[in-house]
Amino acid sequence: MPRHEFQPGKLVVGLFLTAGGIAYAGDAGGWWETEWFAIIPVVFVGLCLAGAVASVNHAVRRRRTGRKPQDANP
Repeated sequence: MPRHEFQPGKLVVGLFLTAGGIAYAGDAGGWWETEWFAIIPVVFVGLCLAGAVASVNHAVRRRRTGRKPQDANP
């Protein structure tokens, strides 16, 4: 299996969407009451946080690949 680069922004948004799904699954199972509009702030905060994390990740990776190894040219 080919390796792929880790993308923490997708992880963050996946966690928030999973939390929203669990909230509605608990409501469907009768364990608790979840209002229909409860997913809106969860998704909004998750997308904003994922965007911030992805931006930081992109900046770190760009800065790391921009460096040249000092031992490359003797």
